[in-house]
Amino acid sequence: MSADAPAGREMPPEDRSVGELVLDVSEQVSILVREEIELAKTEVQEKVTKLIRGSVVGIAAGVFILMGLAMLMHGIAWLLNDLFFSDHVWIGFTVEALFWFVIAAVAGLIAFRSVRAGAPPTPDLAIEEARRTKETLGAGTR
Repeated sequence: MSADAPAGREMPPEDRSVGELVLDVSEQVSILVREEIELAKTEVQEKVTKLIRGSVVGIAAGVFILMGLAMLMHGIAWLLNDLFFSDHVWIGFTVEALFWFVIAAVAGLIAFRSVRAGAPPTPDLAIEEARRTKETLGAGTR
């Protein structure tokens, strides 16, 4: 602030020196850059938190499904033995195991595609805001 300006009020831009204007612009750009960095950090942190939360809940659900499937598979294998294989229980378990391997392969493919689509967690909003800021500053210097 200049000595000619009243206390608490800034001088109009046309009354300030080039040095004061450059200092003001550099301070504003510095603040803008810090805010963009903070936005990027916050955005990535939110995405990582959501990925972790979803993964933990998914793992818990997988454990319970696995326990339920174990009981169901055991019952189906004994049913196959009773209906078709007459005391050759291993055949019922083998048929069922092959079926579940096919299901696991399909689920693994779906999981791979989902993870590939969601990674890496990039700060899209911050990148877009930085692009707009660059365009605005570039338009002002022309």
